[in-house]
Amino acid sequence: MFSEGDMAVYPAHGVGLIEAIETQTIGGIDQSFYVMKILDNDMTIMIPTATSDNVGLRAIISSEEVKQVLGILKERDIKINAQTWNRRYRDYMEKIKTGSVFEVAVVLRDLFLLKEDKDLSYGERKMLDTAKSLLVKELSLAKQIEEDAVEKQIEMLFC
Repeated sequence: MFSEGDMAVYPAHGVGLIEAIETQTIGGIDQSFYVMKILDNDMTIMIPTATSDNVGLRAIISSEEVKQVLGILKERDIKINAQTWNRRYRDYMEKIKTGSVFEVAVVLRDLFLLKEDKDLSYGERKMLDTAKSLLVKELSLAKQIEEDAVEKQIEMLFC
């Protein structure tokens, strides 16, 4: 359960602020909604409170989970599948849509490592930027530091 003023993460859109909890009548039934403003693009979305768990709405990660995310980003003993770029793109998009910060970290790490070996497709470059943006915003809130500092920290892991 979230309250007005809480920060939360909505899958594939990122961090947002719960601005209000409203009740609306739809089909003769009163339903409660979280009104959430996504920080990255100022988009406002309404999420039914009854199904918020099902859609993946979750709280910002803890400082302990930040360490796990950084651990994922530091991993280098991984094998990137030698599949076509569009198949890889679909797989990575599925991971981002889960809303799991750990899955987003895997996507970011894999794309950064892939970028060292070859040029990324346009879609993969956009996805790398999306994954980085999602992680930077959430990690900066979790660690309570500026986004620029988090972005530099992430980039230093791949230098």
